[in-house]
Amino acid sequence: MCAENLNIRNLVKNWKVSKSIHDAGWGMFHLFLAYKCELNGGQMVKVKLHFTTQDCSDCGKRVKKSLSVRTHVCPDCGLVLDRDHNAALNIEKAGLVQIGLIPAI
Repeated sequence: MCAENLNIRNLVKNWKVSKSIHDAGWGMFHLFLAYKCELNGGQMVKVKLHFTTQDCSDCGKRVKKSLSVRTHVCPDCGLVLDRDHNAALNIEKAGLVQIGLIPAI
């Protein structure tokens, strides 16, 4: 299981999203994920969250976008994905590299 290594303390400093973050219980959710992974013989890998939504999960090109842009469109390879789906693919790839299951590029 791969997840972003979120610094929740820093995230809640932003008053616009702090209530939503606390309501969602992100910290507890991460604890539950780690527990379930361990219970089932797996491992939870925390990945650095730098540019996961901006880097193209197909070719690696960085495509700058504001938070309001919800679709990832790569001008180089033509990949079109939901922004969160693109980030999830990047997080999974980074986690697999981190534990040595795929080689780093």
